[in-house]
Amino acid sequence: MDKAAYQPAQDILALGDAFYDVVEAARFPEHRLRFRNQRWAERVGLGDLTDAEWIDHFGRFRPLPGSLEQPLALRYHGHQFRVYNPDIGDGRGFLFAQVRDLKDNRLLDLGTKGSGQTPYSRFGDGKLTLKGGVREVLATEQLEALGVETSKSFSLIETGEALDRHDEPSPTRSSVLVRLSHSHIRYGTFQRLAYFGLADEMTALTDYVLARYVPGAPGPEAPLEERVAAMLDHAVRGAARLAASYMAAGFVHGVLNTDNINITAESFDYGPWRFAPTYDLAFTAAYFDEYGLYAFGRQAEALHWNVYQLAKALLTIVPKEAMVPVLETFPEHFENALVAAIFARLGLQPAGDEQANLALLQAMERFLIDTGMGLERFYFDWYGGILSEARREKSPAANTYAGEKAAPLRALLPRFQPDAAARENLNHPYFADDAPCTLLIDEVEEIWSAIDERDDWGPFNDKIARIRRMGEAYGRTFS
Repeated sequence: MDKAAYQPAQDILALGDAFYDVVEAARFPEHRLRFRNQRWAERVGLGDLTDAEWIDHFGRFRPLPGSLEQPLALRYHGHQFRVYNPDIGDGRGFLFAQVRDLKDNRLLDLGTKGSGQTPYSRFGDGKLTLKGGVREVLATEQLEALGVETSKSFSLIETGEALDRHDEPSPTRSSVLVRLSHSHIRYGTFQRLAYFGLADEMTALTDYVLARYVPGAPGPEAPLEERVAAMLDHAVRGAARLAASYMAAGFVHGVLNTDNINITAESFDYGPWRFAPTYDLAFTAAYFDEYGLYAFGRQAEALHWNVYQLAKALLTIVPKEAMVPVLETFPEHFENALVAAIFARLGLQPAGDEQANLALLQAMERFLIDTGMGLERFYFDWYGGILSEARREKSPAANTYAGEKAAPLRALLPRFQPDAAARENLNHPYFADDAPCTLLIDEVEEIWSAIDERDDWGPFNDKIARIRRMGEAYGRTFS
């Protein structure tokens, strides 16, 4: 590691042992390094680790110097498909370490998935299938490239066990994943405290969050109602941004339960995710989401509902009057965030006229629904607006763009100028490709089949390279 730059942290210990349980990592029969996120390793001062050292820390979980001496399974509850569950917590993962982001000094958490049983495993083995690990790496890489604030897949190590699972062919290969996240504090962390009526701990958690995750937040000397309102405002704005970013990315998380939403509104915990092939508002990711609760077009509703559950938990320490005005701002924040996210994907500057901006979004939505156009195909061809007219004429969808269903879009487009990023980014060779970089379910299954049947990691590594090339084309700086 870069000893001169690496900055370990132990902030979570300030909360005390009412918030976590000390646990031990499982011992695995094998350790085969399958993915190492070198660019983020360098960002936190761990880029100089050898592969052997990497496996020692992120496969055997030898503590990082100066960080947590023992893994911590965090305690939380949560609503799962809107049914409250008090019997959950870190059941197959733990908080392994905390470090500082060397770019902006943010506190970052290194957490695991598949690291063995904890007091919250119930009847599970605490392990992760290799397929689940591969899927999460792919999801986080694609989302990061598309501008979604997401946890980062930091490490994936195959662990040499055969796991039995009811929902996929078994036995199947095993792995342990390490995520890099901005925060492990979930809405469900607050809900657990409310469930037990732990007011002092709720106040302490609020102040912990404000001090570490809310820039310019009021300090502990400020009135409690002001502090809670500031934290809730941060959560509301973040949830609105997250919902908008999902819509712009064409992403369906699949399980937006309150235990899967953290206080910084950073997307994480990828199970049955999917990217929507078309603009289908009813499209779902989880086969068990029978009523479409977390469908593509209902994710903003789901996140808004989740924020209300956070506020209900905070009633333990403040009256509802302190929070209602903040909660009521969600629709406005979501609309503003959606405009910003869609225009960024189109590489266009929003107009000064709010109604004109919304008119373009509505025309785009109508076109996508009426034509069944692939989402990434559309964004790829229309990126930069008028600057990409020649590219659109060469697209496989050129006839559709010239047709009647695209007429409203064509009429509105001259009102919006390409943004500075698009003018620069369109010089990237990516935009001369025949097709955009996508990550639909069939592609994911093909990548997994190559690994499962032939132990061929070529398609996986190639997809990561192509995703990162797309991110470079859009000018993404990982954050």
